[in-house]
Amino acid sequence: MNIQELFSLKNKVALITGGAKTLGYDMALALAEAGANVAITSRNLEDAEKSADDIKEITGQDVLGVCLDVTNEEQIISTIQKVKEYFGTIDILVNNAGNVVSTPENSTLENRPLSEWQRTIDINLTGAFLCSKYVVAEVMKPAKSGNIINLGSVTGMVGKDRRVYDGTSIGGSTIDYHASKAAIINMTRDMAGYLAESGIRVNCISPGPFWRNQDPNFVKAYSKQIPLGRFGEEGKEIKGAAVYLASEASSYVTGHNLVIDGGLVAW
Repeated sequence: MNIQELFSLKNKVALITGGAKTLGYDMALALAEAGANVAITSRNLEDAEKSADDIKEITGQDVLGVCLDVTNEEQIISTIQKVKEYFGTIDILVNNAGNVVSTPENSTLENRPLSEWQRTIDINLTGAFLCSKYVVAEVMKPAKSGNIINLGSVTGMVGKDRRVYDGTSIGGSTIDYHASKAAIINMTRDMAGYLAESGIRVNCISPGPFWRNQDPNFVKAYSKQIPLGRFGEEGKEIKGAAVYLASEASSYVTGHNLVIDGGLVAW
């Protein structure tokens, strides 16, 4: 196969949870640009449908927007059935949906409410588990083929220097977010081992900080910890990783955590 064929996703179908905004949108767009038909989900149906229309207009691919709360098991089951009925199959699952809510007052270990801990774990970790469970059972195992990409984070690999939040209005990194992303990374490894004999690959992408109009003081302080000296660029610097792991270019790669962080965890 030549290099264009290795990276092509022509005739593939991808489901990206949380694909309506930010890095999820970037990955959905990238997979469509590589030739895949795409289903993207959001808890807000209007957001999902608008982003689906945008991607369809840009790429010409068939794109479906679906409302999904990944903490709702019945919605996950119905979403997978809807995507399967619309496209016929699901070749690629990107478990991107995630969230954390924090304020300067409740982000510390001592003040973190149990309700927020549980909410973060439910969305970031349990949601990825449930989506994988039902896509594998309903589509990928019967087909003896499939590709799952989980979204980890550098926060799942190292602790955070909270001093980068000093003098900012940002709530700060939370222990539940770190815990959920560390769990995603190792869940990826175990899923990869378990599903290999079924022809299903499982990998992880762990982004570092990406520019989203954050507090300038935070960006300046955090950038000093990054060898490349800057945040990642939305619309660009996660797209190649998503296409690589979704395509035949990575056909001998499973159980891997691909870090996109400007070198943050390298020193």
